[in-house]
This record gives sequence, C-alpha cells and structure tokens, in this order.
Amino acid sequence: MIINFARTVEQLSISYGEREALVNVERARRYTHRELHRLTNRIVNMMRERLGLRRGDAYLCILDNDNLSLLHAWTALKGEATAAWTNRRDSPDEHRWQAELVRPKVVFLENDLIAPYFGMLRALGATVVCMDPVTAPREGLHCLWDLLQGVSDADPGIESDSARDILIYRFTGGTTGKGKCAKYTIENWLACRDSYYLEREQVFDAQTRFLHMAPISHGSGLGMLPTLFRGGCTVTQNAPDLAQWCRNLEAERITMAMLVPTLLYRLLDMPEALEHDLTSLRTIHYGAAPMSPAKLKPLQERFGNIFVQVYGSTECLQPVATLNKSDHAAATPSRLASAGRIACGVELLVVDDTGAPVPAGSIGEIWLRSAATIGGYLDNPEGTGAEFTNGFWKSGDLGYLDDEGYLYIVDRKKDMIITGGFNVYAIEVEAALDAHPAVAMSAVVGVPHDEWGEAVHAEVMLMTGARIEADALIEHVKARIGRFKAPKSIAFVESLPLSAVGKVLRREIRDRYWVNAARQVG
Repeated sequence: MIINFARTVEQLSISYGEREALVNVERARRYTHRELHRLTNRIVNMMRERLGLRRGDAYLCILDNDNLSLLHAWTALKGEATAAWTNRRDSPDEHRWQAELVRPKVVFLENDLIAPYFGMLRALGATVVCMDPVTAPREGLHCLWDLLQGVSDADPGIESDSARDILIYRFTGGTTGKGKCAKYTIENWLACRDSYYLEREQVFDAQTRFLHMAPISHGSGLGMLPTLFRGGCTVTQNAPDLAQWCRNLEAERITMAMLVPTLLYRLLDMPEALEHDLTSLRTIHYGAAPMSPAKLKPLQERFGNIFVQVYGSTECLQPVATLNKSDHAAATPSRLASAGRIACGVELLVVDDTGAPVPAGSIGEIWLRSAATIGGYLDNPEGTGAEFTNGFWKSGDLGYLDDEGYLYIVDRKKDMIITGGFNVYAIEVEAALDAHPAVAMSAVVGVPHDEWGEAVHAEVMLMTGARIEADALIEHVKARIGRFKAPKSIAFVESLPLSAVGKVLRREIRDRYWVNAARQVG
C-alpha cells in the first residue's frame, strides 16, 4: 500500500486541534496536535531541502527523550530517509559501532555530546545537527532551530510503500551479546498502534497523558502512536530519576506510564511516592523483565489495580502477550507469574529444537509472527537467516502455554543452567529469591563447577536496611522450588548491571566467572 503519512496526521490535527499533544518537561515545550503536526512537517521539509536527506539515506539520533520526541514516528514516517534511533544512555563505544553500521549522512546530537563525539562523526562523513544554540561554531555543525528558520510547514508530499520502505532503525538491547539493527516499515508501526486498540481492555483515550521516563528509542516509544491517534498527550522526561518522575506525574496529572520491574520495586521504598499525589494514574505498563509476584502484591496495595504486563521484543513491534488489569485482579500467584494471553493478530508457536510445535504445558522456544514483525536486520544476513524463518522470528525465549492460553516465560535459551544433568531456569530461581521480603532484586547465573559442570550462583541486592544470611536465603529457596534448583552460593551486592532500558545483564555477571574457564558452558 502506498501512503502519505503526513495526510494521516493532518486529519488528527484537524480532529484534535488545540488539545495538548506533546510536553517536553525539561525544556518546558508544549505543543498542541495542530502545532506538532506543523512542526514535524517543517522538520521533514528541512531534512530534504537543507540537509539533502533522501530515500536511501540514513540519519542517526543520539538524543534525550524530549529532543527525540521531535523526530519520533510521527516525524520519521512522514519522511523518506531512514531514522536510526540509538539510546542516549548507551556507552560511547556502543554509539560508535551503531554509527559505523548505519553510516548516517546526518547525526542529530545533544549539545553536551559535541566535544566527545564530533570528531568521530565527522570522520564518518556525517553532518552534525545539535538541538540547542551553538556556543562554539564548527564546520559541519548546525543547530536544529537555525535550520528550521523559513522552512514551510506544508505537507512534504512524500509517499512510501508501507510494507517495503524502511523508515526506522532501532537497536536490540544486546543482553546476551552484541546488539543488532532492526529495520521497520510504516506497516510495522501501524500494526503496533492497532494492536493496542484490539486489546480486550482499552487503556488509550483522549484523556491519556503518558509519561515516558524510559527511553522512547526503545519499548516506551511504542505507546506514542496509540496516544497520538486517540487524541491524548505524550509527556517526556529525560532524567532516569524516580523522584522527579513522581513530581512530574503530580504536576502533569499523568494517567499512564511504563516502568520496568526494577524501578517499580524501588518506588515501593521511596518517600516521594507517598509525598506526591499520584492518584491520576490509571495504568502502569510493565515489561522488559518478569515481575516478582511477591513484589506485585504490595504494588497493587499501594497504587491499586492499575498494572498491565506487556511481553514483547524489538523484533516484533507490538505487545505479544498481555496480562491485563482484570487478570491481575482475579489471578492466583501462579497466574501472576505468566506474561498473559496472546495478543490479537499474533501467531505464537512454542516449538522443540526441530521447529515442531509442542503440546500445551511443554517447554519450548517461542516463535512470533505478525504484521509488526520485522523482516530482518541491517547488513546482517547471518543473523537474519538464523533468527527468521517463514516470517516467524525465533525469540530465543523458552516458555510454555497453559490450557487457558496464558504464556509463561521460563528463561532465555542462553540463560538456562545445566547442573549435574538437570536444567535450571534462572528466572524461576530469581522469582524464589525475590519473594523473600529482604530481597530487592536478584540475578542468577551458572558458574563453573568441576563436578556438576555448572553450579547455580546468585547475586542479590537487599532492601534498604534489610539483613539476611546467605544460608538462610538458600534455605528459603529450597523450601519454595527444591534443593537442586537452589543457589549453591550467594553474593550480596550494592547494585546489579542493568541495560539502558532496565534489563539485568546476566551476561556481564556470568562472564566474570567464566573468563578463565576452558569452556563457556558446563
């Protein structure tokens, strides 16, 4: 299908006009639906006229949430060049390999990154556009707002093939290895939008005010088009600061947010969550990692039945499974450990090592296919060939479906521990550890063992002021899930390594123990 996305957004600007569409908290910017439409038109026209970005070119965004919001899907899908969104919180080394892979013609960059990044980006042949006025001019450096002066806000008139033209790149998290660059079409993004509207419980409407503290380059950004097309408002926060999140939530009367479980656990322990009025909240999406059922109960007691779990992935740009509010209200503890029911429009298979579907209740690898599933990775035929077959993406997640269609995620294939011939799933052990009231968060890995090949090891963060002996915590796990699954050793730590989107990086923990081992598996 051929589509002019700007015309689609124009209809929204007519329907919702002066309703607020975007608020950038740190930079105190506010745009109505009409203003946002006109501004994004200007940005696309400027990219073509003044930066020479055309079909087949790429531009890279290393931006905070507020600035990336100006170049998000409502802009990128109007244009013809491909937007590559990297996470502002990634490391310089990560940004370097992303830029080397994409080879952008233009890079949109935060001003504080000009000094460390400018030379590298210019060496790659990129023009650099910063987002605030320039205090020290350089050749090849421009300011966004200077470039926009005198540019028309008329329809750019760009038509794209909704199923074929690649308009957005996003990078996978790389929690089990090097990240990859996923390629998206308009069809992928509209399928994401529509998937929320097909849910059994509708949470997006004209009153939605969605606060994004997590990077909108990743999972949080999936809520932006559903909010826009319902006439709601996107509110961005740059700093990963829960105290500020509480202040912003009260000041902006936020109705919806997305937080990873690790942040929700911290929220329980924060005085700011009690000092500020958070009663406007109607929905908290959580995802990126499983929620401890034991921690979910006090969260519900504090905030009410407002939680919705979403299971998804970079490669399938929509909620794949959802545990909605009614599920949370009626579910048993075991059901709360599930990822929910399969979303409308998703084909999900649980398969064995040959790719054959397994019966309900049997553990296998999860394969996904929908209109939101990407076709492959940029310049990575080996990865594309290994992970995609017949339109299905092979997730690498191990799980099972119960008789009522609820999906349970057991572990990542690469995180399964084989100890003394038994399979132990890190997620199950972590859930048992996290159920102890003294534990804030845990990570479980296999470490080398001369007799068993691998031994179960846990690294544990305790709640503020809590104390417990390792032996007592091990006995607690044994009582819940059995002796052979319990950790053989526990290290108490001040923090756990997290990805930029809040996932625990088990790989980093595991690598410390296997660095001098002859083999990397037991």
